Amino acid sequence: MRGSGKASGGVTLRQLAEQLGLSQTTVSRALNGFPEVSETTRVRVVEAARRLDYRPSASAASLATGRTSVIGNVVTLDDGVVIDPHLSEFQAGVGEGCARYGYDLLTRVSTRDGEAAAYRDLASRGKVDGMVLHGPLVDEPRIEMLRALGLPFVVHGRGGGDSHHYTWLDVDNQSAFGRATEFLLGLGHRRIALLNGLEVFHFAACRLRGYRAALGAAGIEVDPQLIFSDQLLEPYGYRRMRDMLMLSNAPTAILCASVLTALGVARGLHEAGLQPGRDVSVVAFDDDLSFLHPSSRCEVPYFTCMRSSIRAAGRRVAQLLIEAIMRPDAPPPSELWESEMVVGRSTGPFRPLPRRGDGQRG
Repeated sequence: MRGSGKASGGVTLRQLAEQLGLSQTTVSRALNGFPEVSETTRVRVVEAARRLDYRPSASAASLATGRTSVIGNVVTLDDGVVIDPHLSEFQAGVGEGCARYGYDLLTRVSTRDGEAAAYRDLASRGKVDGMVLHGPLVDEPRIEMLRALGLPFVVHGRGGGDSHHYTWLDVDNQSAFGRATEFLLGLGHRRIALLNGLEVFHFAACRLRGYRAALGAAGIEVDPQLIFSDQLLEPYGYRRMRDMLMLSNAPTAILCASVLTALGVARGLHEAGLQPGRDVSVVAFDDDLSFLHPSSRCEVPYFTCMRSSIRAAGRRVAQLLIEAIMRPDAPPPSELWESEMVVGRSTGPFRPLPRRGDGQRG
């Protein structure tokens, strides 16, 4: 990378250095993450390289640093679900974060049974400088496995137990669902259902705790008939909403772990002649999925939600991982994000549901 030959981009290393008023050695070290270069200089160099379309030879960079400039990620195909919008959005964010620092994202597709072998293969063949781990379980074995492999890694979420010995970024899911439940209680609702994610995952277990704690603090007994756990897709919300409307004491408020599930809830309500916000209040966790708002958001969103961008989380995870790769001796940082509450049109004060047979439900 220190040679002055033409790079694959628009300028040479020498021309880039001249533009910045720095030596070629300093520019090379900044681009390769050497710790003796200040963060201010590194950011300045990286931004100039991107602006001037400087792209060094990957083989030269690897020889100079011993790094591949590639981040690894293993995606499992479970239960026939090929495309998970939440994962796709997170992956897009990681890819954006990688591109900013001149890294590539290598995704390995695996079955759940072959996941550990996929991580080990990426590490043993020297294909990646670090790993991203997403979707940690309550009892997460992959964290210790990745620590044993000796490669830097960042967890999107937490895996339970002691989280001080690895780098992670998470949303405070317990707080988010506690606050959402308290909001519904404040509107007068007492029969509040939870359509959660699969509770083997740490995020879903935290959301359940927040929901239970808020009900308990209000002196309301938790009703197991109103708690569900499944993959966060639209048909899940639709089926469960239809089932709950058949109960003799149906819920008047629904707390959904995803906007996708909430869309299914809304479909079930509309089929029954009921309106979200007027007859049944619906609150969703909103990962800010880009395909749901391709142009611009309405001033008043449809769903009341707890919002935290999973794409922004992906970008930050990539940044944390690249920093860990560049500074392997630094203590592992952690970040816990709070979600933003956005009040939309899908919630309103408690009102008794129309009785079955009065023409209001199909």
